[in-house]
Amino acid sequence: MSGRSIFEEVTETQKPAATPGALTAGRGRGRGFARIWLMVLFAMVVAMIAVGGLTRLTDSGLSITEWAPISGAVPPLNEADWQSEFEAYQQTDEYRLQNAGMSLAEFQYIYWWEWGHRQLGRTIGLVWALGFAFMLVTKRMPTGWTGRFLLLGALGGAQGAIGWWMVHSGLQEGMLDVASYRLATHLGLAFLILALIAWYVLRLMRDEAELMQARRNMDRKIKGMVTGLLHLSFVQILLGALVAGIDAGRMFPDWPLMSGGFFPPDMWQIEPVWRNFFENAGTVQFIHRIVGYVLVLMAIGILMAARKSANRSVRGAAQVAAGMIFVQAVLGIVTVMHSSPLALALLHQLGAVVTIVLILRARFTAMHPHAQSVRGA
Repeated sequence: MSGRSIFEEVTETQKPAATPGALTAGRGRGRGFARIWLMVLFAMVVAMIAVGGLTRLTDSGLSITEWAPISGAVPPLNEADWQSEFEAYQQTDEYRLQNAGMSLAEFQYIYWWEWGHRQLGRTIGLVWALGFAFMLVTKRMPTGWTGRFLLLGALGGAQGAIGWWMVHSGLQEGMLDVASYRLATHLGLAFLILALIAWYVLRLMRDEAELMQARRNMDRKIKGMVTGLLHLSFVQILLGALVAGIDAGRMFPDWPLMSGGFFPPDMWQIEPVWRNFFENAGTVQFIHRIVGYVLVLMAIGILMAARKSANRSVRGAAQVAAGMIFVQAVLGIVTVMHSSPLALALLHQLGAVVTIVLILRARFTAMHPHAQSVRGA
């Protein structure tokens, strides 16, 4: 066996260099389409919340007395159809005790609000189904997102059923409106769907590898504080639905007192006592006000904590979310002091949408801060 020369060139089989972006290879396909699709759904859900609020404020929700997901998409097309719908509405206590003598033209006005609300729900379901099917058929479904998008569809279907469950409560004997707690359930689910869509859009706007890297620099303090703000804001939205459900926002137009006192009169007059939390206008509005004050205090705390954050994007997102809490609180006070006119009440409801989205953005940014130079800090 001959020895090797010390001058002999030595060659070894080398391993190929790592391919940049291997972690997210194949994950980018379809993300752009999914993001646009979700943004369209987001805009439609916001419109759905606005139309739903107007339907409630115009007392239109009980004008359609049956749930027909397919055939109900076609409105009355002739005089006979309109008379049939009107006669069905005339059997409700809302008509007999509150709207007796209503003309057909007046009925048509409230009918179109409710029909439009339901039709928009059908359209949202169709847009979801077409987009989901397109991504499956064309293999554009982003990796790992099938279950998330299916969840949106399932929640949308549940929302339709809960909507009818809500309307059905108002068609019972002695009821002039839908049950307030069912209204709160319906609105709460709408905001849950909206929040999920917003969160998914935030995730799809950044690369998976970037998000994993950014998570190492998470601002846990700001994340925790903003998460608490998110939870209490959601509770406040449910309380707002209870206020709207019993027209409590049109009572006690003085502030900061209520009928001249800190506590409203007859807070616990309804028996059993627990019903006051759902049916007593003074109690419901009082709790809504108190939670609003707590949210403002939490926002002040977040503003103070955000000033100490080393990341500029985290500071900015937290400050904007906290600022929106103040705007929404002022808007709520103005709405109450004017006895909740249609325009102000709708603006306050849309303000809740903006507030939730900005809080979610602040939480997402705290979890995944944008990279910055040391000088940028």
